[in-house]
Amino acid sequence: MSLLVSIDNGGTLTDVCAVRDGEVFFGKTLTTPHDLSQCFVDALSVLATQLYGEADLQRLAGEVEHIRYSTTQGTNALVQRKGPRLGVVVDAQEAAKALTSGGASDALLADLVADRIAVIDFSAEDKDLEAAIVAVVNDLTAQGANRLVVSFGGDDFSEKEQRFRRFVYKRYPRHLLGAVPLVFAGHLSKAESQTQRTWAAILNSFLHPAMEHFLYNAENHLRDLKARNPLLIYRNDGGSTRVARTVALNTYSSGPRGGVEGVLAVLGHYGLDKAVSMDIGGTTTDIATFSGGAAAEDLFGKVEGVEVPFRLAAIESIGAGGSSILSVKDGAVQVGPESAGAAPGPACFARGGTDPTMTDVLLLSGYLDPKSYFGGQLELDRARAETAVKEKLAEPLGVSLEDALKAASDAYHGKIAEAMKGSVDQNTALVAFGGAGPISACAVADRLEIKRVLVPRLAAVFSAFGIGFSDIVHAHSVALPSASSEAVKQGLEGLVRKAKRAMKAEGFVFEDCNLQPALVWQEGSERKELAIGLEGLNGTAPPDGRVELVLTVTRPLAQFALKDAAAPKAGDAKPAGNREGVFGQLPLFTVAGLKPGETGAGPAILEDALFTAAVPEGWHFDVTGNGDIFLNRTAS
Repeated sequence: MSLLVSIDNGGTLTDVCAVRDGEVFFGKTLTTPHDLSQCFVDALSVLATQLYGEADLQRLAGEVEHIRYSTTQGTNALVQRKGPRLGVVVDAQEAAKALTSGGASDALLADLVADRIAVIDFSAEDKDLEAAIVAVVNDLTAQGANRLVVSFGGDDFSEKEQRFRRFVYKRYPRHLLGAVPLVFAGHLSKAESQTQRTWAAILNSFLHPAMEHFLYNAENHLRDLKARNPLLIYRNDGGSTRVARTVALNTYSSGPRGGVEGVLAVLGHYGLDKAVSMDIGGTTTDIATFSGGAAAEDLFGKVEGVEVPFRLAAIESIGAGGSSILSVKDGAVQVGPESAGAAPGPACFARGGTDPTMTDVLLLSGYLDPKSYFGGQLELDRARAETAVKEKLAEPLGVSLEDALKAASDAYHGKIAEAMKGSVDQNTALVAFGGAGPISACAVADRLEIKRVLVPRLAAVFSAFGIGFSDIVHAHSVALPSASSEAVKQGLEGLVRKAKRAMKAEGFVFEDCNLQPALVWQEGSERKELAIGLEGLNGTAPPDGRVELVLTVTRPLAQFALKDAAAPKAGDAKPAGNREGVFGQLPLFTVAGLKPGETGAGPAILEDALFTAAVPEGWHFDVTGNGDIFLNRTAS
């Protein structure tokens, strides 16, 4: 009996999804930002209660084969700028200046590093270099740096780092300097660009302390419960690995990447070629595009607008979600970017929030039921929502409650549609998920003239579901002076030895792993990549000059499964009742009551325990064999 669990820790809610013998279990709990290990345990308790009727965590831990986990901690730490004070050591003034290119990088450097940047002259003799290193370390620590990033340029940057390390540990033994850790950029990446290596090391150093504390706490909870296998951390490159082998930077925006993997799975399942996805939660809408069975990627991923030398899915996040605060500015409704989050939350949560949010608007419009919201775990207060919308939207706009709700809806859906505008056409399918995605899907699709929407059965926990498609993945790299056959051969031999040690540490048999080597190099501002065989070059070679040899090692894990896509026609679905709002009554269908092959027409509401889908007039819905729902614009 195999039990696979995945958890996605978001800014407002934490989702859990599990599969046992083909049966799916899922749920949500509120994120606890003061201690993220608490909502990790809460999510496991929600799951255990579903499985056993009680929160028997010890039994759950004993039966789980793997727990894959993604966290928003890294994203939140950067957004809030909560982390260590960093100092940076480079080898040229030009390298220091290159860290500021205007816009996002300038503000980020000011917040994370300020003026704690020092330059070392590597042309100096050993005696003078040693003295300069001592002076730099003393100066940066005196300025308050409690973590130092060391990054050098040139083809010999690794040799420079070794030389620096030799002198610094000679003068500052590790037990003395340990209070101020040294982080060498070349250990994190062998990329050609010093600026990208430096930024990767800065960001990783900033995220590491909080991530280390939190993730080891989560792992300790499982150890205390005597879990069968260690906690696996899901990364923003689509792979998973143990806490001890997780780079903090790889956890940044890992939850949205889980959604991307889930979309790829369902697109392949239904034979859809071109799509755009919107993952709407409480705080943000995350947008990704897909074509030809692949997600759009940035070869140089962006973190807070700054390029790093890692391939990342091209996910655009905008400040629009169910908890986005709505206000009036210059006579129009403004959406976010501020969010009420889980605490105090929307006004209707009755937890102290007084600002109107999209959740308040949807409640008053009749799309949400105050008693069944969040699976009945959180009763909404309609009166508080109405007070907030009237006082802060309707009165400033000088309009009725109904007109204020319509203006808020138009502004919210217009903002999301505008962010997607350049990446869709009439042949694009929209995949809508997240707790607040399906309810807005058709409204956004109408603005983009999209005719087909897919709402996954597990839309409310879809990023957690997508995490369940990941494998154990390690990437090892080495910089080579050239791509000569001999250099590549020697490099591969060294990386294979390194990979064997790493997989042994993970507890996996190396012979069960898949190996894919590739050569990576820079051409102008572009990153080029050439897959090669384990024996070396395949006859083609990159241009002369320095290259990076990367060996990706994948150990397949058991993954979530999908049921048959097709379903025989089962006739018209029967509504379970009606729901009333300020705009009148709408037929209500429960997702749990829909059968594969059933269909129905809008206007209607489809309600799941943890999400609601709105089907406007002019749209109809069809239920697939997997229980997913296609919303199609009815031909006129």
